[in-house]
Amino acid sequence: MTDLTGRTALVTGGGAGLGADLARGLAAAGATVWIAGRRAEPLEALAATDDRLHAVEVDVTDETAVQAMFDFTGACDIVVANAGASVSAPLAKTNLATWQQMIDVNLTGAFLTLREGAARLKGADWGRLVAVASTAGLKGYAYVPAYAAAKHGVVGLVKSTALELARSGITVNALCPGFLDTEMTDRSVANIAEKTGMTPEEARGSLERMSPQRRLIRPEEVTAALLWLCGPGSEGITGQAVPIAGGEV
Repeated sequence: MTDLTGRTALVTGGGAGLGADLARGLAAAGATVWIAGRRAEPLEALAATDDRLHAVEVDVTDETAVQAMFDFTGACDIVVANAGASVSAPLAKTNLATWQQMIDVNLTGAFLTLREGAARLKGADWGRLVAVASTAGLKGYAYVPAYAAAKHGVVGLVKSTALELARSGITVNALCPGFLDTEMTDRSVANIAEKTGMTPEEARGSLERMSPQRRLIRPEEVTAALLWLCGPGSEGITGQAVPIAGGEV
């Protein structure tokens, strides 16, 4: 069991889906957890379920807002850059606005969060910086070139930052889940069904078949990997992109 009593954690995109599960897992392990996002209502609803959860609003693409968030929370021992978004379109139909949106939310947001988190941890003898990437950061998928490019960038960011901090007590890693059983995948299923004429069940099945295990990944599996990275014996795990994907990569 990972005991995080006395630690403080921050999870961006923490109001729903994977972020909410990560936050709950960290809190259950004893950490005080800040859940960050753009919309106050889901953050406050989640925070109301556990005295260890606390809400803070932020737009992770805004440098000043990210700095203000850390001014409010103070230094956090565990920083999880989880906020993200996905848009599906083939390369020829990916306009510049869509490209920029995917880079801003998925890559720049992770960069600003991890950079400020690392700055606040300067001199600390222990810290964990974790970015939630994706199997799309390790391989390509058709019809999501902007998203995949951003997630590949996140993996590169993690690997470079880990080398910079290798002689400190701070590790830097990426979690790379496959398709998750969350609201974001529900939206992907609806999009596939709309564009292909599949039923929602058929669309969901097409995503499940991408995994050799023929299933979607459960959020709690990713949370378990995060807790492992925060637990005893994880000191030598840094600069890694850890797949939670049923053998897909």
